[in-house]
Amino acid sequence: MLNADVSRRRDDAISRGVGMQTQIYADRALNSEIWDIEGNRYIDFAAGIAVVNTGHCHPKVMAAVAEQMGRFTHTCHQVLPYESYIRLAERLNAAAPGDFAKKSIFVTTGAESVENAIKIARIHTGRSAVIAFGGAFHGRTFMTMTMTGKVEPYKKGFGAMMPDVYHVPFPQEVHGVSTADAMAGLTKLFKADLDPGRVAAIIFEPVQGEGGFYPAPADLVRGIRKLCDEHGIVMIADEVQTGFARTGTLFAMHGYDVAPDLITMAKGLGGGLPIAAVTGRAEMMDAAHPGGLGGTYGGNPLGVAAAHAVLDVIEEEDLCARANELGSRLKQRLEQIRSTTPEISDIRGPGFMVAVEFADPGSKEPDAGFTNRVRLEAQKRGLILLTCGVYGNVVRFLAPITIPDAHFAEAMDILEASVAAARQG
Repeated sequence: MLNADVSRRRDDAISRGVGMQTQIYADRALNSEIWDIEGNRYIDFAAGIAVVNTGHCHPKVMAAVAEQMGRFTHTCHQVLPYESYIRLAERLNAAAPGDFAKKSIFVTTGAESVENAIKIARIHTGRSAVIAFGGAFHGRTFMTMTMTGKVEPYKKGFGAMMPDVYHVPFPQEVHGVSTADAMAGLTKLFKADLDPGRVAAIIFEPVQGEGGFYPAPADLVRGIRKLCDEHGIVMIADEVQTGFARTGTLFAMHGYDVAPDLITMAKGLGGGLPIAAVTGRAEMMDAAHPGGLGGTYGGNPLGVAAAHAVLDVIEEEDLCARANELGSRLKQRLEQIRSTTPEISDIRGPGFMVAVEFADPGSKEPDAGFTNRVRLEAQKRGLILLTCGVYGNVVRFLAPITIPDAHFAEAMDILEASVAAARQG
């Protein structure tokens, strides 16, 4: 079986709306390595977009899922509940930032977790308006698509967005957008278009994912917290991509001196199985009436079992420290590459959530073409990279935090060779 043959079948069978970055069809994977159906081996610096932080097929995760499969795969927690769901909620309530009583709910996808956080904020406050940031990504459902701050490919052609959603600038130091600009945008919004007394929630990513891996400055996070406290607004941290050791702490919000009211999470929680959650202040989480939250597959037993194993692995293997170590080594190597690569305009990100941004050395304009050449050159050499950013000029590095040192070193050599090849056109 060849990749090209499967690709032709894919074109006939799958909607073109499901975008695909590569035509490499996976056959098996282990930790940071993937082999395709032709037997080609790749080092995975995508990790399913920060899903398998604990690596592909971590033995502890696989064993937990297998054990649960031998018991039952589904009952629907709203019909026949199970203790593992409750125990996972207890663990997340204890682990999430904030010295206050918390409760949790489980759903299936990151978009669902964000949708439910908005529902909770609205029913708690009795308000409807939501504020998000330019460059944000929150999902592809209509509400989360509306809150997403990037038109193409997420909003283009899908008609009118949901009402009562507003965007303000997000700080991007490399592009001259400061925290002061973001806060001024909020002030202007409140003066010109929106009564803060109508705002249910302000939602932000501690590190913008699809938007370009721009970390939220500490003064922005404090400013959002202050505004929320002043006006009775719910502060939501979208940690779908940043969560579970990726940034060097269990949640990225552990790196700030304030806590959000609600946290959304998914991706890394399940180690490859679909599970998502909202954790937050108990009084807010209890605002909804019974039956108002949930879903048929929400907190599926297999996903719950995987999540318990993921939390165990993060603790037992000290993956937060490992993320900081790997991120530091990656940044050092990128700085070395930068010395001979004027196209690199910025290197950033906490922990092992690191990105490099490329721009034309003369005009300083974002260079998506160069960025894509780097990605394709790396792919030819056996390294899977992801791009991101509103201008498509950022490479984001999301390797499993469990990647062996030898594979990491191999990937760094491939990256350096790929950048050099991209410079040659």
